[in-house]
Amino acid sequence: MMRLMLTLLVALMLLGQPALAARADFAPSRAVTYPPVRPDTRLEFPRDHGSHPDYRTEWWYLTGWLEEPGGGPLGFQVTFFRSRPPRESANPSAFNPRQLIFAHAALADPALGRLRHAERSARAGLGLAGAEAGNTRVWIDDWHLSLGADGRYRAHVAAEGWGLDLELAPTQSLLLQGQGGYSRKGPGAQEASHYYSWPQLRVSGTLRRDGRAVGVRGSAWLDHEWSTTILNPAAAGWDWTGVNLNDGGALMAFRIRDKTGGSLWAGGTRRDAAGGVRVFSPAEVSWRPLRQWRSPRTGVVYPVAWRLAVPGLAMELRPLLDDQELDGRGSTGTLYWEGAVRALAPGGAAGAEIGRGYLELTGYGGELDL
Repeated sequence: MMRLMLTLLVALMLLGQPALAARADFAPSRAVTYPPVRPDTRLEFPRDHGSHPDYRTEWWYLTGWLEEPGGGPLGFQVTFFRSRPPRESANPSAFNPRQLIFAHAALADPALGRLRHAERSARAGLGLAGAEAGNTRVWIDDWHLSLGADGRYRAHVAAEGWGLDLELAPTQSLLLQGQGGYSRKGPGAQEASHYYSWPQLRVSGTLRRDGRAVGVRGSAWLDHEWSTTILNPAAAGWDWTGVNLNDGGALMAFRIRDKTGGSLWAGGTRRDAAGGVRVFSPAEVSWRPLRQWRSPRTGVVYPVAWRLAVPGLAMELRPLLDDQELDGRGSTGTLYWEGAVRALAPGGAAGAEIGRGYLELTGYGGELDL
């Protein structure tokens, strides 16, 4: 959900690489004027499943749980980002980086004890990478995420030693976040995104791992979000979760942390088992850390277990495995933790499981600096 700052870091790094930057030495350029995110914008579908290339940044973010025959549960993540650079050249070359595409995939494997992950980046064009308007189709080389005419998503990633081919079928209507898809991310009205989710996706497909291919099934959550404005200058990081509840409901909750570790802003949305939707104000979302984990590679300490409470619902988030740290210093320039979590009824590790989801923690390895 909260991938704005990571995506902008990717864009800045890609623009700085000669192999990816267009040669526009003799072409004029101008600063780009991005459209604002407005609360009176009405989302329309299928149009808004597609790319919004005028905006600064955008992502399609799949997270979920898989079950393989005879094995334990696995977590997975497949993400595509689009970023529009801050300057635009008049150079007509197809190599002109008008849009940048970044993809990331990860598999949370308890048998391995850590994540398997891979990433790709490219500028849009020449048929090698892109993000289409009008409906979901985003790709880099053979990695892709698309929404078919049958209403099902299909995702394919192929990494060293592992890969995924998944079909994801909606089982309920999509969920507009915030006020009709206008989701505030800070005290200022401009600190916002257009944002919707598709919880309770039914997953089937193939997992390739260590030379073997097996059928898998599970459930997933899709976030699609696009924005223009960077987070409030006082923000140091964020905590976010999306949980598919066992009763058929869904919960999204987040908080933006300030430089002292306190909450600068918070929000969330719950859809209950009967389909009723409630949007939460900042004061209605409570995050309390329960346990920390220190990365043996980076030394960063992450609060990997939480007690999360909103009106009418409380839960404890417990990780599928502690080591779900993503080291993006070679691409996004930052460290963060994102992984599969169980949602338990309050009462500790013995509490009954009430859902499964994903948890994202950023800014714990140092203040994110754009």
